[in-house]
Amino acid sequence: MAVILIIEDDSGIRGALSRALTDRGHAVQWQPAGLPGLQSVIDDRPDVVLLDLGLPDVDGVQVLTMLRAVSEVPVIVVTARDDDTDVVRALDAGADDFVTKPFGADQLDARIRAVLRRGGPTKVDGPLVVGGLALDAKTRLATLDGEALELSRKEFDLLLALAQRAGEVVSKRELLAEVWQQPYGGGDRTIDVHLSWLRRKLGESAADPRYLHSTRGVGIRLVAPGEG
Repeated sequence: MAVILIIEDDSGIRGALSRALTDRGHAVQWQPAGLPGLQSVIDDRPDVVLLDLGLPDVDGVQVLTMLRAVSEVPVIVVTARDDDTDVVRALDAGADDFVTKPFGADQLDARIRAVLRRGGPTKVDGPLVVGGLALDAKTRLATLDGEALELSRKEFDLLLALAQRAGEVVSKRELLAEVWQQPYGGGDRTIDVHLSWLRRKLGESAADPRYLHSTRGVGIRLVAPGEG
C-alpha cells in the first residue's frame, strides 16, 4: 500500500481516482489546488503525488518546480493536455511519469508501482556521523567528540538536515522548506542566525569553519574537519 496525494481541481476526476486507488489498496489524500497540495507534500510526506497541470491557482508545472525544491517524492503528471510541449515542460521540471486523460485505473496503478520501484532516498538507521559529530534522529541527541550538545529544536533540525546530505551544498531555500516549512523562501536571515548559533556550539566561526562551510550565493555544506 502506498500513500497517494492527488492534486486535482475537478471533483469528478478526483473522486474517480480516489475510489479506484482505494480499491487497489492505496491510502488516498487530495487537495483541489497547487499551493495546498505543495503544503501537503511538506506536512504529510506522501509516497507518490498525482499532479494535474490545469490547476486554478498556480500552473501545474510551476507547482512541480516548487515541489522539487523541497521534496524528491515521485510525481506522476495526470492531465488532459496532450501537447508535446507540455510533456517536455513537465518532465524537465522533475516529473517521473506522465499520463494523459482518459486512462485506465490499472494502467495508472502500474505506473505508480513502477515509480515506487525506482526508489527514493535511502533511509539510514542509527546515528548520522560526520567526523566527531553524531546525530540520532530518533532520540534527538547530538554529540561532538563524545560530549552532548545542547541544541534547540530548530538547531537540531537544521544540523540534521545538513547531516543527511553531508558533503553536499544545500541551498537556503531547501533548508527553509525542510526545517521551517517555508517553501517560498524569504527567511535567509533566520537561517543565518541559527547557523551562527550552531557554529558557536561547534567551536567554529564563519571565518574559520570546521564543519559548516558556506558557499556564497549557493548554500551550506556540512563536512568533517579537514575535508572542507
